[in-house]
Amino acid sequence: MNWDDLRFFAELARTGSLSAAARAMKVDHSTVARHVDSLEHSLGVRLFDRLPRGWKLTHDGTAMAERVRPLEEEIYGLSSFARGRSDAIGGTVRLSAPPGFASLFLMPRMGLLRERHPGIELEVVGEARIANLTRREADIALRLGRPEGASMVMRRMPDFAYALFAHPDYLGRVAPAEWSFVGHDESLAHAGPQQWLRRYAAGRPIALRGNDVAGLLGAVRAGVGVGVLSAHLLELAPDLVCLAEGDPLLARDFWLVVQSDVRRSPAVRAVMDMLVEIIERDRRLIEGPVRNSPDDPE
Repeated sequence: MNWDDLRFFAELARTGSLSAAARAMKVDHSTVARHVDSLEHSLGVRLFDRLPRGWKLTHDGTAMAERVRPLEEEIYGLSSFARGRSDAIGGTVRLSAPPGFASLFLMPRMGLLRERHPGIELEVVGEARIANLTRREADIALRLGRPEGASMVMRRMPDFAYALFAHPDYLGRVAPAEWSFVGHDESLAHAGPQQWLRRYAAGRPIALRGNDVAGLLGAVRAGVGVGVLSAHLLELAPDLVCLAEGDPLLARDFWLVVQSDVRRSPAVRAVMDMLVEIIERDRRLIEGPVRNSPDDPE
């Protein structure tokens, strides 16, 4: 039995899907299946039933998963401990952040890190899901909403605001009662901005939905409708009108998060310091023109 086989087993047990496990482990489907087959062969036990709709843990597989979980956490904990003891300001640091913020706010400002610490290779992952820092899916995360976890070190950042945007030509030709809206697709239907938009629209149509922030911004600039977007996007679209007057914004807590062991790494600290610096420097863009409670946007 080897650790690699156990890692792939644990990921497949969590997801129940070869494709999801392969994405998480950054390999192809066949690699996941091969490691699980190897583990079953070494144990002489069938751990999964291969079903058309996914891989389902057998009774023995469920028992095995319960035993592997604490072992997996211990191994990742040792890795974080060792990472935190390194003195080198170099190597790869992985940052998880909301996708639109990662690509449209952070990426254009990353020259600062390269200037100061050319030995650091920064991997920025824009993702809506919450990266698991304990399992080293990321070294640092920027998260909307206060995170949980006893081993996490957290720093609150400026509140992350959303605003109503529209092109002035659209506002000039369409009365408010006839507005159409631009918003995220159903994958983010549960998110605060989408719930806010449904209440604000009050029956008016959502003309376009999408899962790409840059695409939604482009639709608003093209006059498709009024969009609820991150306030910092006004920097990229000075031609748009930010409808803040009399229309409350949705603001969410925004946190910088790192594992307590990993934060001792000079490379991780250097990236954290840079993030704090660039976010504080342009906090007015992130906070938007006004800030109101997300619980009562109307």
